[in-house]
Amino acid sequence: MPNPMYCYNGSKNCRSHLASTYGSRAHITTRVIFSLCMPYALFLYTLKPSTPPSSQAPSIFSLSNTQLTMVSRIICFTLVLVTVVALSYGAAGRGSSGGQKWRWGWDPLIRSPVDAEQEVDEQMTNGTKWAVLVAGSKGYGNYRHQADVCHAYQVLKKGGLKDENIVVFMYDDIAKSEMNPRPGIIINSPKGEDVYAGVPKDYTGKNVTVDNLSAVLLGDRSAVKGGSGKVVDSKPEDRIFLFYSDHGGPGVLGMPNEPHLVAKDLVDVLKKKHAMGTYKEMVIYLEACESGSIFEGILPEDLNIYATTASGAQENSYGTYCPGTEPSPPPEYITCLGDLYSVAWMEDSETHNLKKESLEQQFNKVKKRTSNSNTYNTGSHVMEYGSKDIKPEKVYLYLGFDPATVNLPANQIHFDKLDGVNQRDADLIFLWQRYKKSSESTRPEILREITETLTHRGHLDSSIDMIGVLLFGPQNGRSTLHSARAPGLPLVDDWECFKSTARLFEKHCGLLTQYGMKHMRAFANICNSSVEKSKVEEVFIATCGGKNIGPYGTFGAYSV
Repeated sequence: MPNPMYCYNGSKNCRSHLASTYGSRAHITTRVIFSLCMPYALFLYTLKPSTPPSSQAPSIFSLSNTQLTMVSRIICFTLVLVTVVALSYGAAGRGSSGGQKWRWGWDPLIRSPVDAEQEVDEQMTNGTKWAVLVAGSKGYGNYRHQADVCHAYQVLKKGGLKDENIVVFMYDDIAKSEMNPRPGIIINSPKGEDVYAGVPKDYTGKNVTVDNLSAVLLGDRSAVKGGSGKVVDSKPEDRIFLFYSDHGGPGVLGMPNEPHLVAKDLVDVLKKKHAMGTYKEMVIYLEACESGSIFEGILPEDLNIYATTASGAQENSYGTYCPGTEPSPPPEYITCLGDLYSVAWMEDSETHNLKKESLEQQFNKVKKRTSNSNTYNTGSHVMEYGSKDIKPEKVYLYLGFDPATVNLPANQIHFDKLDGVNQRDADLIFLWQRYKKSSESTRPEILREITETLTHRGHLDSSIDMIGVLLFGPQNGRSTLHSARAPGLPLVDDWECFKSTARLFEKHCGLLTQYGMKHMRAFANICNSSVEKSKVEEVFIATCGGKNIGPYGTFGAYSV
């Protein structure tokens, strides 16, 4: 059991066991009192029947039973008082300011458990709460990602976070889109209120980039290009919350402006942030397909970073509030309003007292809701990575506390069932809904767009299969490219090879697009198989006919 003194100092080693610490202290105190009082009580009990002659007896033996009982109670009460004072005062230590410090952090006052918990609570909340919110896509068909981020902002604002401590990345092309049935308004649920109002426009349009995100996380104003210039200027006692909602693939997260964000590059930024000593703890919530691959095997457990992801390393995540599902969006909407995991954690935060709910409790509830009550009829496996000793902490330490939730429960498990749609199928649902609601004059154009989308997907899938055959033979090609490594291992050993191979593919076979990111595992397995780069390029050219799309692609310049 950790020494409660650590609680006074704000150490996570004890905060996670606060209740059990107080319980253990009470248990020890009771045992001490029992051990002191019981021998004396037995002593009195055994001596009373054999009272010596009154002329020889000590004065105590001449007392009546009532008087004897009173004496016994007084002595036991005195022992209790001495024990409590001893536990409170203990061995005085030297405070940093030269004053006296009390064992376990108690002042020279006997405090109730509620008072003590409030004092520890104040010590834990020292420092500033920071948040970085990222929507990594653009286009009205991806409405849900920006809706997620705007909703997250509203949760944080109600929790008391200041705009100066919230950094928002979003392309900002949804609210004013001509396809938006409610211009200037974004909703994240069928009956939800506007979540767009008041959202800071820190980094929008062309300024939503990997480089700017890295600079913001590191607090490097000089490296920021465009935007508000706001960065996470955090101090050692501060906590940081990072929420990212987008498309993804094995080892990669999407960005509306190329290049995309590669897992190793993100983790390197987190390691650098930790080495700078400019935060106390960090929590990351990540919504994307194969989002578990961003952290599995590469996020260390000693960075004081606790991360949860919408899906495992080998599965898609899901959109929700989509046309044709239950609950459905209002009939005028032709796209999904939110993502299953994201909606789950935000709606949970709005309906519970976050001063009482722990990160672990929220994780378990979000996991259950995202998996359709653990049936996985729809939905995905919510995962956790990093410093799991953080998860007993209360959610409000990162998301803040909305006073309106003070009387709400901490761990109510009832929630409304949500249907889900595979993220990659959500794009097709949008196109089909758009076609159905279009006029006769515009339908041919939309139908052509649907056809081109499906054709490109087929081209990508068949190209990857052919590459597998040419590199590893007809018997092993497909299985080699699509095989997954054992749980706990990183997607790939050589991340530079991973990025270089993706660039080569785009150079000769065309852009991967947000759908094509699903094939990043194939490039990882090519690198894990140690195939020579020259042979890989020959196969790409033979498969795709040397189609050169230009100097830039999803993973940056073709410096390969």
